[in-house]
Amino acid sequence: MTQPKITIAFYSTYGTNHAIAEAAAEAVRATGAEVRLRRFAETAPAEVVAGQDAWKAQVEKVQDIPELTHDDMIWADGYFFSFPTRYGSAPSQVRAFIDTLGPIWQQGKLANKTVTATTSAGNAHGGQESTLLSFYTSTMHWGSVIVTPGYTHEAVSGAGGNPYGYSANAGQFDDKGKAAVKHQAERLVSLTAQLVAGADAAKAA
Repeated sequence: MTQPKITIAFYSTYGTNHAIAEAAAEAVRATGAEVRLRRFAETAPAEVVAGQDAWKAQVEKVQDIPELTHDDMIWADGYFFSFPTRYGSAPSQVRAFIDTLGPIWQQGKLANKTVTATTSAGNAHGGQESTLLSFYTSTMHWGSVIVTPGYTHEAVSGAGGNPYGYSANAGQFDDKGKAAVKHQAERLVSLTAQLVAGADAAKAA
């Protein structure tokens, strides 16, 4: 069976979602799938970033990771996204990139690709569920196939039980969280592989 290609893209202000993305990349690579680890470009004013030591340090830490591009979206068979919540929605850095995708989704280049997402907030009721649900709405416009973890593994409940996608309290990505992310990433790869195999079979018929 052809191994799927997975783009893992993250935005991280202080490091939590960077750590989640790295854990997802490790889990995906372990399945044999191809991986591209990418970051959403930082769009906040440089003086704002520089005004917070932790934010500035995180920006410097990820400089060796390429920024997400349209090519990364077209290349992949599936997507794993990780980003914090901002007022119950995806942060502006993520939305800014999503808003550029019109030319390629209108050509059908994002259709029939799988997508899953994770998030974080400063507390357990900081908007995680609304962030994931509203983000998935955008991917519905693409024609993507949404792959949530649901309650398909004990790791989901062990990490707090968010069936839409793993969510962390900022700075608290622990072993239970890593287990949940591993399951979510493996589930994404498994279902993506099935879709890829079906598409290949249809072409060969």
